[in-house]
Amino acid sequence: MTLSAYLLFLPACFAINMAFGPNNLLSVTNGAKHGVSPAVIAAGGRLAAFAIMIAIAGLGMGAVLVASELAFDVIKYIGAAYLVWIGIRLLRAPAPTAEVQQQQREAGTPPSLRALARQEFTVAAGNPKAILVFTAFFPQFVVPGAYASSYLLLGATFLVFELVAIALYALLGARMRRLADGSRAMRWFNRVSGSMMVGFGLILAFTRRPG
Repeated sequence: MTLSAYLLFLPACFAINMAFGPNNLLSVTNGAKHGVSPAVIAAGGRLAAFAIMIAIAGLGMGAVLVASELAFDVIKYIGAAYLVWIGIRLLRAPAPTAEVQQQQREAGTPPSLRALARQEFTVAAGNPKAILVFTAFFPQFVVPGAYASSYLLLGATFLVFELVAIALYALLGARMRRLADGSRAMRWFNRVSGSMMVGFGLILAFTRRPG
């Protein structure tokens, strides 16, 4: 891959990583509720899902998935239902009082990172639009004579940028919590996050397969 092509890929890729969607909303929510470190560690589930998708697309199976209306719809509706379920859980989640929040911070009780990582993985894997990035966007920069190495470089760059986006959105969530500490503010945060998650689920449910 030429340096000029790679330099063209970098800003376009980072814009995709920073696009606000269900996974980045999850980073904001986890950053606000659990802190930056747990949110970043839990997002390892998302990176694992994307790494699998990159491998699938690189082997050519991604194009088959995109071409199959049934496979696309199955993944789409499962992912949409899961997003709506997360949104409803956030809407119904009780906001702890300021005293309880302070006690939790002092106790230093870590959240279930395994559960958070599993949630990140499921949200990422349940969005068929993500694999479109790897089957439609990456090939524009792949070098035919060095397919494997160039695709590996693009995939690794995407995952590094995704980690940067995760950290930035987790920091945003943590900052929002500090600015809006208290049970009433956190209750509204849950409502807004839950409503947005439900909205993303409905948008995904009505997404049409390209072509």
